[in-house]
Amino acid sequence: MTERQTVSDRAVRTAVLLVMVLTAGAYLPSPLYPDYQRLFGYDDLVMTLLFATFALASGPALLLCGPAADIVGHRPVLRLSVLLAAVGSCCFLLADDPVWLFAGRIGHALALGAATGAAQALITRHRGPTARIAGPLLASLAFAAGTAAGPVVSGLLAQYAPGTLTTPYVLHLALLAWVWHRLDRIVPAPTATRGGGARWRWRPTRPHIPPALRTLFLVAGLGGFLAWAVVGIYLALLPALLERTPHGDHPALTGGVLGSILLWSVPAQLAGARCTPYTAQRFGLAGLAGSLLLLASTGASSLPATLGSTVLAGIGHGLAYSGAARAVDARTPAGQRAGIGAALYLLFYWGSGAPAVAVGLLSAWMPLTVAVTRLNWTGVGLTAVALLATHRLASSERRRTGAGIPSVLSVPSGPSVHRAEQALRDPAS
Repeated sequence: MTERQTVSDRAVRTAVLLVMVLTAGAYLPSPLYPDYQRLFGYDDLVMTLLFATFALASGPALLLCGPAADIVGHRPVLRLSVLLAAVGSCCFLLADDPVWLFAGRIGHALALGAATGAAQALITRHRGPTARIAGPLLASLAFAAGTAAGPVVSGLLAQYAPGTLTTPYVLHLALLAWVWHRLDRIVPAPTATRGGGARWRWRPTRPHIPPALRTLFLVAGLGGFLAWAVVGIYLALLPALLERTPHGDHPALTGGVLGSILLWSVPAQLAGARCTPYTAQRFGLAGLAGSLLLLASTGASSLPATLGSTVLAGIGHGLAYSGAARAVDARTPAGQRAGIGAALYLLFYWGSGAPAVAVGLLSAWMPLTVAVTRLNWTGVGLTAVALLATHRLASSERRRTGAGIPSVLSVPSGPSVHRAEQALRDPAS
């Protein structure tokens, strides 16, 4: 292995570690919200607004910092994200009323929003075409693994360690310090220049989606939106639903149930890499619909049924989410990876926050369990729409392939995908 390959591998590992630590921190509070609710005495509407705040705050960070990473380099944006995450965890650590919780959510949201495009672009840039796990898939796995680790770790610490509402954030701050150290040592400093002269100046711009990519982007974005919306239903609302059952007073159990969703997502993403993005999205959307139907029929009153629904949700999430990310990345111009990747993840983050907003509004007129049930049925309908749109896009791509035009949805996964992607971006090769 050459020195350049070694540096690239270390940069990839650092970016993956950063994504996992940031996503874990963002979801550390999930199993602890019932404890905060008892401590501060706020209602279900405030609970759901806490989750909605994350989606609302991450959007501007994604739109601003995604294109910025393409111009000023990855390291400044990633360092900013670590600082914002540290501020968020400090807010939770010092919280003595709900205002601190909102501030903490905003800090974590800005951190993850700032890092998403830059980290994904860094992983893809340094991940060679012959790598066993391609860059987009590796980034997706890092997001899923971190999201799973957050609630599991905080639930276990809340159940068995002292300092229920402090220990998880002290651990997170220590991990952030480690990531900061690795960023300084491993991730290259910005070198973007124009014509060999001064470094480019960044100005706030919205990500530009090339016209040829827009239909694919919208269809894939809808599938990814629904994948994260289903996860959002579980992460935002399942602790409150379990709190109303005999199993509610066990933070470790709540964290384990929440974490199991994303734990199932990881092997599903690895399995989905063996098929085309269209096939992965199709089976993923079917799994998501099944999980919503099962949760709607039981209202989390049956623990075995709830666990079964989390398995379906996790598998469906992994297939739909990774398939969407792979489909878009394969058609993304190399110089626009951070910006377009950030725009795609904006849809994902909106998906994770939308259920909390919807249920928060519905719960003003009906019980929480009824609101969740109605939201689940709405999700089933939207999933059917996404399946139809994905099918029509795949049919269109197959017709183009028949005319001799390469199609991202009709090539196998693995190293051959990267060769096909390179051919799409550089026909002369």
